Amino acid sequence: MHRERVVRLLLAGALVMTAPGCGEDTGGETGRRTGLTGGWRTAGCEFSRPAQYTTVGARRMTVTPPRLAAAMERIDRGGRERFAASFAGLEVDQTRVRAIVYRVPSAAFDDFIRAGAEDSCIVVRDAAHGVAELTTWHDRVVADLSYWVGQGIEISTVGSRHDGAGVEIGTPDIEATRGALLARYGDEAPLIFVEEGPVRPLSAG
Repeated sequence: MHRERVVRLLLAGALVMTAPGCGEDTGGETGRRTGLTGGWRTAGCEFSRPAQYTTVGARRMTVTPPRLAAAMERIDRGGRERFAASFAGLEVDQTRVRAIVYRVPSAAFDDFIRAGAEDSCIVVRDAAHGVAELTTWHDRVVADLSYWVGQGIEISTVGSRHDGAGVEIGTPDIEATRGALLARYGDEAPLIFVEEGPVRPLSAG
């Protein structure tokens, strides 16, 4: 499931921001033993399932089966509300009829995934950061946008990666933006810099 984008007009320009939702509980699994590392699969992956399709006009497209979609919804909601320190995000592979969940290894969340998957195929992969941590960094950068405008640093987009790799910063000038942000936030800040031009609002009419 790719990043959700919310468009807002800020600072006389347009900025696309992404913030994964999470509840007040940022993951009570801290301090418990970690889950499996290196990735694993639920029992439902032992069975092959044919891809499902729909036709839109003259185009045949794959779709997510209802049972897999329901499992993804359970895991996504529970991950954000109860295991935000571990859960990073997920994506769907419609052709293989499976979902991929990214998480910081956690025994408690792994158990939750197994239960939530039921008979669906869920592939679990390691992530460096959970949504709680990335949301904190996302919000910190967004809160500093006025400061960065004053410094002549142009930030086009801010979005948390669903694979937990970090917070993606879109900018027309990667080197200048990387140097400025890491100088302010530290070299360990989980920020990923990508080239992206300014986002301009659609003209009326």
